[in-house]
Amino acid sequence: MLTLTNFWRTLKRTYSLIMVPVSTRVLKCDPSAIHFHTDIDKPKITCPETLSALKIATHHLVNLSEPVAFPTETVYGLGAMALSTSASKRIFTTKGRPADNPLIVHVSSHAMLNSLLPDDYVLSEAYRALIKHFWPGALTLLFPRNPEIVPTIITAGHSSVAIRMPSHPVARALIAVANVPLAAPSANSSGKPSPTRAEHVLQDLDGKISIILDGGACEVGLESTVIDGLHDDGKLRILRPGGITVESIRRTLEKEIHDSNEIPDVLVHRRDYADEEVELAPTTPGMKYRHYAPSVPLTLLMTNSPPPARESTISISQLFGSLRTSQLLKIGILAPTDSALWDVLPSDGFEWYRYPLGPAAEPAVYAHRLFHGLITLEREGVNLMFIEEVKEDREGLAVMNRVRKAAGDVRWIADKW
Repeated sequence: MLTLTNFWRTLKRTYSLIMVPVSTRVLKCDPSAIHFHTDIDKPKITCPETLSALKIATHHLVNLSEPVAFPTETVYGLGAMALSTSASKRIFTTKGRPADNPLIVHVSSHAMLNSLLPDDYVLSEAYRALIKHFWPGALTLLFPRNPEIVPTIITAGHSSVAIRMPSHPVARALIAVANVPLAAPSANSSGKPSPTRAEHVLQDLDGKISIILDGGACEVGLESTVIDGLHDDGKLRILRPGGITVESIRRTLEKEIHDSNEIPDVLVHRRDYADEEVELAPTTPGMKYRHYAPSVPLTLLMTNSPPPARESTISISQLFGSLRTSQLLKIGILAPTDSALWDVLPSDGFEWYRYPLGPAAEPAVYAHRLFHGLITLEREGVNLMFIEEVKEDREGLAVMNRVRKAAGDVRWIADKW
């Protein structure tokens, strides 16, 4: 039997042999020209250019078994037919993605969801409430895998499969027109910041994929929230925080489940509980490997949180003073718009590239701008970057999840502004 390790080695060898440059086309799509009605699974598309782009993308997906990049409300995805092992392999080779990193399956309708699940599976009350409020949207749920339908390459050999229904009109329309569920991680080389615009995808994957559907900037800017509700204790475990906040999930459960004794606990991985087994063999993307990292060093500045025991602190002046060299240093800074950090940046010896991330009190804006900021500063040619922490509530929980994975270093700042 081909193990995941051997499979990954085979993929890399195959990639080096058959991955030849292709001509990449960017096709414009107008999201406002796509309309779904609640009782109809197929969309109405009023723009001929958009319909043509979707048909071209469908041809590459279905007839050529090629991956296609497309926008979602979270980040741009690199999609391939989820029920085809050979098509899904192209995702791994294009991204350089480890084989033990599962993929999320995207569907366009409840009927498509049901077609993937075991015949005897019944949705829990909690899942029904979450689907009612957050689908289509930035929420991924773990379901039992139907081994007769979903290939093992999608789940990295696990007995569960991650599924969501995207709300971006272009993403949902592409799935509906192709009439196949799509496996789709972020449309970038593995480990890099996730793309939130078509230009980000082109910059990274130009010559590696044939089609990029351009549906504008992503609304959320961070990947979906992933929930595992399959445990016998009935608790909902958030494996990856994302576009749907913990607070909104809890509010929804309290609203929809009238018996307070039946409302499940909502636990966040690494904050509320630990699970070494799932970290070593993750059931969903974004848990095991370093992700979202720019090509230059990124340091996280903890300016408000108290340092853990035995962790030393440093003043801002000491930190920046330690960086001075005989040559001008180009440094990128990402921080809240209203941060005091902007006022203490030394002028001599440094060339600063500022990228405000939005007000500290509005973490949704911070989330929307995060990946674009990292990619923008990288493109500016900075030598290194610093990013200031944000409070870990609402979307800030997902922001800090991404930043911690992207940063190669964390410094605890002694200054109290």
